Amino acid sequence: MAEEMVSKNFIEQEIDKDLREGVYDHVCTRFPPEPNGYLHIGHAKSILLNYGLAQEYGGTFHMRFDDTNPTKEKTEFVDSIKEDIQWLGADWKEHLYFASDYFDAMYECAVKLIKKGKAFVCDLTADEIREYRGTLKEPGKESPYRNRTVEENLELFENMREGKYADGEKVLRAKIDMASPNINMRDPVIYRVARMSHHNTGDKWCIYPMYDFAHPIEDAVEGITHSICTLEFEDHRPLYDWVVRECEFENPPRQIEFAKMYLTNVVTGKRYIKKLVEDKIVDGWDDPRLVTIAALRRRGFTPESIKMFVDLCGVSKAQSSVDYAMLEYCIREDLKLKRPRMMAVLDPIRLVIDNYPEGEVEYLDAPNNLENEELGSRKVPFCRELYIEREDFMENPPKKYFRLFPGNEVRLMNAYFVKCVDFEKDEDGNITVVHCTYDPETKSGSGFEGRKVKGTIHWVAAPVAVKATARLYENLVDEEKGVYNKEDGSLNLNPNSLTVKEIYVEPNFKDVKPYDSFQFVRQGYFCVDAHDSRPDALVFNRIVSLKSSFRLPK
Repeated sequence: MAEEMVSKNFIEQEIDKDLREGVYDHVCTRFPPEPNGYLHIGHAKSILLNYGLAQEYGGTFHMRFDDTNPTKEKTEFVDSIKEDIQWLGADWKEHLYFASDYFDAMYECAVKLIKKGKAFVCDLTADEIREYRGTLKEPGKESPYRNRTVEENLELFENMREGKYADGEKVLRAKIDMASPNINMRDPVIYRVARMSHHNTGDKWCIYPMYDFAHPIEDAVEGITHSICTLEFEDHRPLYDWVVRECEFENPPRQIEFAKMYLTNVVTGKRYIKKLVEDKIVDGWDDPRLVTIAALRRRGFTPESIKMFVDLCGVSKAQSSVDYAMLEYCIREDLKLKRPRMMAVLDPIRLVIDNYPEGEVEYLDAPNNLENEELGSRKVPFCRELYIEREDFMENPPKKYFRLFPGNEVRLMNAYFVKCVDFEKDEDGNITVVHCTYDPETKSGSGFEGRKVKGTIHWVAAPVAVKATARLYENLVDEEKGVYNKEDGSLNLNPNSLTVKEIYVEPNFKDVKPYDSFQFVRQGYFCVDAHDSRPDALVFNRIVSLKSSFRLPK
């Protein structure tokens, strides 16, 4: 039993204790995003944690949109969030909810608090409320409107609902303790006047609840047992507990906080991403240089790789940062046995085999994945003219360069030995064509045991090669300068975050679909872009290079 407890994270230990002591007889968790932007990698941790706990304890998982602030919310964000969560594999089944569905219940809770003398209508402005709140060292000052009668407060609150006041003219505040050491408990605002159309309720309401009031009510109405949230809500927990207690909910939910996941050198703030989108620095919330879940999916990350990443990060109370290289490690680990290894040339020059018969094409066997024989093999066309990588030929090579140079012999992958006999240059001195001869006795798989070569290079047959586009990504921000400019808070952008190349790929790519991914020999893992790729104009996003210096800590 002791070993089992040690292997569980602190949240699981708290849930075990609650079940053992009869506080709850089941587990119900939720993921409650505000639909004011796309979800990012940090949200993935919360989604998978809440869903995983519900699965582990045979409980229920709720998906709820916390849509209490119509100023920033859009249906576009609602749709994107649903898609992201389903893609990650978290299944809410019939439990899809909107906080706005509970606006009537929240209003009734507010009325109950007024009747209990626990809430009052206040005429102070937002600036005055801030001024009256006090500081971390000094207590706050009570509002001059704090002692209005219950009857007066009920009438004023009803007038607020009926639209008799301008935005900001009056608010409803909880009556708790202006001397509390916790500033969140100093008579917080729980309702405000805001004349805005809501994406779900239209123009039914002109008053809207504040998050700290609405959230505990949503949890309580839905029967959530454990409200798992991030550490910045720890100081809000006394208010959370006050709301569910004073509103007299039975079996109230329990809030437990864990540390957020921070990734080094990435942009996760919605405000910054929104600006990048609006300034057209990226091509949308799902630009593959971002770490929104939609962007990671478009770039070619898999749900399995993100789950592996979240599991490796673990759950704790301690704030820490995780290197982006660990996320790249996870996608490599996930793809290396699953995806075929195909040939693509990213910086092409022409190679001509002078002694190969003109017009002849033969089809050679190529294994799809050397580490996973179950993926089988495919036929690759081979002929007299090929494309190879520019870096695979050098006129004057350094020592230990084992690829093509005048007089040297290499193996063409899955094909023959070829020996460089000549080359051509353009007027600027750039290599344009490499001439070779081949040895027909050296066919791959033929059992040839003669001389050895030290280099193997990949290629595609020029006459049937498919022209495509490759997008190579680097970090969106300048890693040496850090994400944010210390002087003005702007982003330190990397001007080389995207490189676009016209490439050639083998003809076996012709039937690929969006999100299909492959290993390009020696170049990395690539994914078919879901937006811009067409059957007659393929576009590949590089997910990750093949190698990294990252190693998991032991």
